[in-house]
Amino acid sequence: MSGHSKWSTIKHKKAKTDEKRGKEYTKLAKEIILAARSGGGDPELNSKLKLAIQNAKAVNMPNDNITRAIKKGSGEIESDAIEELVYEGYAPGGVAVMLDIATDNRNRTASDIRHLFSKYNGNLGETGCVAYMFERSGLIEIKRENIKTDVEEFMLQAIEAGADDVKEDEDIIAIITAPDSFMEVKEAIEKEAELEEADIVMMPRISVDINDEAMAARVLKLIDALEDHDDVQNVYANFSIPDEILEKLM
Repeated sequence: MSGHSKWSTIKHKKAKTDEKRGKEYTKLAKEIILAARSGGGDPELNSKLKLAIQNAKAVNMPNDNITRAIKKGSGEIESDAIEELVYEGYAPGGVAVMLDIATDNRNRTASDIRHLFSKYNGNLGETGCVAYMFERSGLIEIKRENIKTDVEEFMLQAIEAGADDVKEDEDIIAIITAPDSFMEVKEAIEKEAELEEADIVMMPRISVDINDEAMAARVLKLIDALEDHDDVQNVYANFSIPDEILEKLM
């Protein structure tokens, strides 16, 4: 399992603990708006919107906020023009980084992101500089303890439901799917287990092992700063940090 996948889970829990709801809701609203804009306001006919709504409900985003975002995306309510962008660059240690951006001012966002990369010893790169190191995939993570059936049987069920691969470590079962089959697999397996994470992500094809604590701290500071920016929807990176180092840095 990639270190970043595990770090994302930690960050997700930390956000809940710190009750940073406002910023989280704003990013989720953008996700809903963009999904509704691209595929229409009916979640039963728009799988991207359906997933965005599920993500919002998973963190208890109020229904009024969700409905308003859908209406903004479908044009029923006037809203600011939001542009989707992808930025690419490098964190310390040669770690590749990709960012999903949603912004109403690309010049401001570009300046901000360039500053963050520079401040935390990384480099904002050109389009395509790291994209080849990632593959768009569905990722579903389940804590082993939350699987209702035998783990081996559960993993087999995931493959039968259409998963491309199943990976496991001591605590987490990770199910990898093609983007087109993600929702079908997700709906099949959530009948058998409570999901920890489920989303369409950019999976690293290769990982950079970070075994030095000081270097790991530098990488995580940049990732943390990028994830905290209002216009950054998702951060993907190809680092792998041992659990014992991650635990020291938390």
